[in-house]
Amino acid sequence: MSVGRLYRNALAGQWRGGLVLLACSVLEGLPAFFSGRLVELAVTSGFSVGRPGVGLFWLGVFGVAALAGAFGSRLVWRQLGKVVEPLRDALVTAVVRGVLHDPAPPRSGPDASGVARITQHVEVVRDATGGLLVQARAMLVTTVAAIAGLLTVAGSLALPVVVPVVLALAGFAALLPSLARRQRALTLADEGTAATTGSIFAGMRDVVACGAEPLAALAADRAVDRQASAAIRVARSGALRSLIVSLGGFVPLVLALALAPSMVARGELTAGAALGALVYLATTLQPTLRGLASTASTVVLRLLVALRRLAETTAPPDDRPATESPAGLGLAVRGLTFRWGAAPEPVVRDLNLDLRPGEHLAVVGPSGIGKSTLASLLTGLLTPQYGEVRLGGVRVSEVADRPRHVVLVPQEAYVFAGTVRENLSLFHPEAPDHHLTAAANAVGAAPLLARLGGLDAELTHGAAGLSAGEAQLLSLARAYAAPAGVIVLDEATSALDPAAEAHAENAFATRGGTLIVIAHRLSSAIRANRVLLMDGRHTLQGTHDDLLTTPDYADLMQAWQPPSQRAAS
Repeated sequence: MSVGRLYRNALAGQWRGGLVLLACSVLEGLPAFFSGRLVELAVTSGFSVGRPGVGLFWLGVFGVAALAGAFGSRLVWRQLGKVVEPLRDALVTAVVRGVLHDPAPPRSGPDASGVARITQHVEVVRDATGGLLVQARAMLVTTVAAIAGLLTVAGSLALPVVVPVVLALAGFAALLPSLARRQRALTLADEGTAATTGSIFAGMRDVVACGAEPLAALAADRAVDRQASAAIRVARSGALRSLIVSLGGFVPLVLALALAPSMVARGELTAGAALGALVYLATTLQPTLRGLASTASTVVLRLLVALRRLAETTAPPDDRPATESPAGLGLAVRGLTFRWGAAPEPVVRDLNLDLRPGEHLAVVGPSGIGKSTLASLLTGLLTPQYGEVRLGGVRVSEVADRPRHVVLVPQEAYVFAGTVRENLSLFHPEAPDHHLTAAANAVGAAPLLARLGGLDAELTHGAAGLSAGEAQLLSLARAYAAPAGVIVLDEATSALDPAAEAHAENAFATRGGTLIVIAHRLSSAIRANRVLLMDGRHTLQGTHDDLLTTPDYADLMQAWQPPSQRAAS
């Protein structure tokens, strides 16, 4: 689903709040509709015929209408949150889904661009929508009400003065797409200038060392020129917008001043009606039209640019709900291929793998060869360019309630603010305390549990007060307590000593289900009953003893052994 469609559907889903806003708008538009008419009545029926009391009465009615309009404006603000906040929630959900389905997410660290989309673009959409619902809506309602009131007071004068207003609004609406394109081009040019100059300053030492100052200056000049050209185009569009708004605001007033005297003289218009028409034009229509154009040109442009940017980055490739349950725990990998972004070589190439329930696989290979990428592919966190991973006959990305079937334990242990119980039961919320305690005992976290004070102990966000190894023990206990039959340990024991690592891996191996270990130490391969060796272009599979007969695996094991063991061998 595109962000534009999501935006429309989110607003359409708040139709009750929209009806309330419409009712408030009618109430808010009362002063604009009655202002000229009440002034006409005050003049015609009161002051011009020597009845000042009647004139003051109609002016008092005008005051009551103004109070009603102010009350309508107050109701608008009270209703605004019921329409805007659900929209924000829907857009944040779309951003998060887009980040989770990103085919080339950041390889390390947080996704700063995803955070920026939530904190900047989504907030722009939220604020701009609020601005449209409050300011632009109110100004549009006031404009329509003023024109309707003018027709009732001075119909013969209304046609020649309304035509320029309608033409100005149509011209302004036609100009908005061009304004949006030029504003977006300026935004991208600003980003390009920052990126170019930033890279030059960051590499200034290298630029000077290789004598590339002229090339660096040329690149900066070109970026600045593109930014300047984009800014000039935006300024020209702004000037044209101002001209259109001025014509729509001042031409009707000039026409009314030119036509009214002769129409009054011919008896086509009373003096009160002429004064009422001028009230509509000078005090309501002209300032409202200028405010509407000013607000719409800034708010609508920001809204269009932000929605387009969100549409480029948040729509996930597949909106099918994950509703299928796997029939068993067998993993079948066929033709699995994945590359990061535009990288020419895939980190996983045409991999075929079959794991029966209960098997213990160790994945080994040089650092940075793609082992963690494979872990994310096997658990459905990454979408391959080619091939598929099936769990029990179901694509792993389509498995319903995935943590109940497959769990990935990454190297960076995730500990959130809450009790130890809440952390350990994350994947199994209904687990009894004895089950959680048994899981902690199994992976070797019992001493840690005792030191913390048991399951009711409070933990802070980011594992503050815990060592990296202790955080990993909690993460391992959480995975052990989960009902999942497939556990993937992605260097999840890297902060533990070899004895603690062996204890934890043996616990998972005897737990039941399928275990996949992305090896931090090659001792994990010795403990596994199957080994997958990744070397960047090819893969080898077999038992540890079988693979020792291959040069690549033998060299890897030889390099891992301590120098004393190498000399002995």
